[in-house]
Amino acid sequence: MGGHVTGAAGALADELPGWVTLLRAPNPGPMTLDGTNTWVLRAPDAEQAVVVDPGPADEEHLAAIAAHGPVESVLITHGHPDHTEGSARVHELLGGAPVRAVDPAHTIGGEPLAAGAALAAGLTIRVVPTPGHTADSVCFLVEHGDERVVLTGDTILGRGTTVVAHPDGHLGDYLSSLELLSTYRGIPALPGHGPALADCGAAADFYLAHRRARLDQVRAAVAEGATTAPEVVARVYADVDRSLWWAAEWSVRAQLEYLGVEQP
Repeated sequence: MGGHVTGAAGALADELPGWVTLLRAPNPGPMTLDGTNTWVLRAPDAEQAVVVDPGPADEEHLAAIAAHGPVESVLITHGHPDHTEGSARVHELLGGAPVRAVDPAHTIGGEPLAAGAALAAGLTIRVVPTPGHTADSVCFLVEHGDERVVLTGDTILGRGTTVVAHPDGHLGDYLSSLELLSTYRGIPALPGHGPALADCGAAADFYLAHRRARLDQVRAAVAEGATTAPEVVARVYADVDRSLWWAAEWSVRAQLEYLGVEQP
């Protein structure tokens, strides 16, 4: 969710490696921006591909994914429905290719993801735990030769800022994850929504500055007498469309927890 920030989180990527293909799901909206990004990764001359985040259960979108087969495995950045709703169907369409997520509930026909690197589709793919947006969020650092990309799911979006989905999401974890991603200098970020960004590290810096500024605003609202998350939202997100306040309240609850403010 964008909050006060609706522009790109950094410079857009001019060009992506030839082994990266974007398939954007037709589910645009305030929370999904242009739609969920499904990424297909296949090294040159590799027979099989890897798919990241199949997206919603839209038959045309899932058929487009299957058209890029054969697929070795489907990887999940986190378990929100706009990233996973199509998992069972795409598992069928791809002839039983395993769907692998951190959460066993979103894993089909394979082992849950764990931190570390492995070879797939002719690429080196490293699972990087980045909890915060959700407890099960991961990013994928993918390398082929001297080319690298980071698939960031909803931890870093291509436009606007993301929600810390309290209580599953945790702001302290999220800040730590952003600090980790800030070390990925000069590596393009392929987000779960919005355009690809030129520099994951710079985008993480932008997000960290935004989060710290937002924490200062929440502290000020509490000092001025706001005692509940809805009261803080009304002060801090006053210029945001009220239809999005429910999502802002998730992040505010996470911020209040982080600040040690007791909530009813």
